[in-house]
Amino acid sequence: MESHSHVAERSPWTPMVGLFLAQVLMSFNVAALPVSLGGIVEEFDVAPTVASSTIVVYGLAVAGLVMVGAKVGQRVGWLLVFRVVVAMFACSALMMVFARTVGWAIAGQAVAGASAAVIVPALVALIAENYRGEQQAQAIGSLGSARAMSGVSAFFIGGALGTAVGWRPVFLIVLALAVAVFIFSFWLRADRGDSSVKIDGVGALLIGAAVILLTLGFNNLNSWGVLVAAETAPFSVAGVSPAPVFVVLGIVLGQAFFVWTRRRMGRGAVPLVNLDVLRSSRERAAVYAMFMVVALEAALNFTVPLYIQIVQGRTPFDTALAMMPFNLTVFVAAMVVVRFYRRYSPRRIAVVAFAACATALTWLAFVVTNNWETLPTILGLFVFGAGQGALVTLVFNVLVTASPKELAGDVGSVRGATQNLASAVGTALAGALLVAILVLSLGRAAMEHPELPDDVVQELDLTDASFMSNDQLASALHDTSLPEETVAAAIEVNEQARLEALRRGLLIYAGVALLAMFPASRLPQYRPHEVPDPSPMPERE
Repeated sequence: MESHSHVAERSPWTPMVGLFLAQVLMSFNVAALPVSLGGIVEEFDVAPTVASSTIVVYGLAVAGLVMVGAKVGQRVGWLLVFRVVVAMFACSALMMVFARTVGWAIAGQAVAGASAAVIVPALVALIAENYRGEQQAQAIGSLGSARAMSGVSAFFIGGALGTAVGWRPVFLIVLALAVAVFIFSFWLRADRGDSSVKIDGVGALLIGAAVILLTLGFNNLNSWGVLVAAETAPFSVAGVSPAPVFVVLGIVLGQAFFVWTRRRMGRGAVPLVNLDVLRSSRERAAVYAMFMVVALEAALNFTVPLYIQIVQGRTPFDTALAMMPFNLTVFVAAMVVVRFYRRYSPRRIAVVAFAACATALTWLAFVVTNNWETLPTILGLFVFGAGQGALVTLVFNVLVTASPKELAGDVGSVRGATQNLASAVGTALAGALLVAILVLSLGRAAMEHPELPDDVVQELDLTDASFMSNDQLASALHDTSLPEETVAAAIEVNEQARLEALRRGLLIYAGVALLAMFPASRLPQYRPHEVPDPSPMPERE
């Protein structure tokens, strides 16, 4: 009887088109920003660091406001606030299109980030409002597919438009997406806000500052210095880099937020985030698994472009082609994994998926060469993408289905904060790890080449590791008085050491994927043909 009722209550997919496009809207905007940096630098005659502030302010706005955004949606009503912030996102696209200075572009992305901070939890709440059971799982899977599809399409479309007519038309696409999302929002089921929901100002300040400090700290570990302040650091604390200081302060403020929230819930007051969404070890395991999934993806997305564009000296287009197997497989796997929910438990799927990721990364470490288009490398990226796509949908679905509809916004804010932090941590640790391995590799390689005497090694500064292409190194060395055989040996050291650093880095990533099997083993062990449904489907108005 239960299965028949679920069939009868199936909802149309038209509302999901708007939610899918909303995820595409955010992901396309984020992916379009790096493609547009060159045009912004050239048109406004500013430094690349100034132009890249568009990316920074967007990320910080999302990270700092996502939990406040969840409470705004609960108080005002998810559908109303969703339409308002989508309209704001459209205004941010217009600010980009008609920007007269780089300041307008930065402000536009600040508006987009603030809008996305509400859209992220709104997507979860509106999916919970409109879908149940297997349909809900499929809807959640579509969000993961949208992220993968948007990244690839933004690069190709943005690159083509940027080359042909400039960077501004890229944001006309963002504007068109926002308009489409707004129109499709009228097919979504309306909900009512709860005016009794109060926004915890103290909690908002604590968690906002914590997330921003953690994001800034991890994102700048490499450029500001892991411990000792580098010359590029904006300031130092008794010679210590501000990056680890920010990380420590962020952790302290984060702990203060949890202490404050528990006390507030103990008094019966409305918290900024209801910690009941993390009440069981299974739900906490889902958050840990989500963190590791996103961190691994961020690490690979940092490593591959670094190697292809900087070490090999190839174009961003080559990077997109190299990552195509991964992104396409993520797109497919995020949707297809839903079909396995009735046969296998989340725990089994997650363990197998993490094992696939570890196997793929280990395989890549042994087969990767200076040509990413080889069949063994493509096969490894396919397997890793399949594991990642399955995990992104699975752990998100575990969190959503384990909580009642009323807490869907809190689940969305936890998801947003977790993904932002995991992306920053994965990128930062991948960079620090690869540089550390590179230092060791270059030092050993220099010792193994007797034609590079100590004074030449010091002059070339090979042990002060920085990733550069062979062409860049050859150009720098030809300006010196070094003989040709010494130059050739230095280039060989450069090539082999960086390939070795890549391979060892991939092996360490594989180890992280294996460690992730521990939280995965604590995910729910549902019975076959059982998908939890914590709250009944409300009647349509």
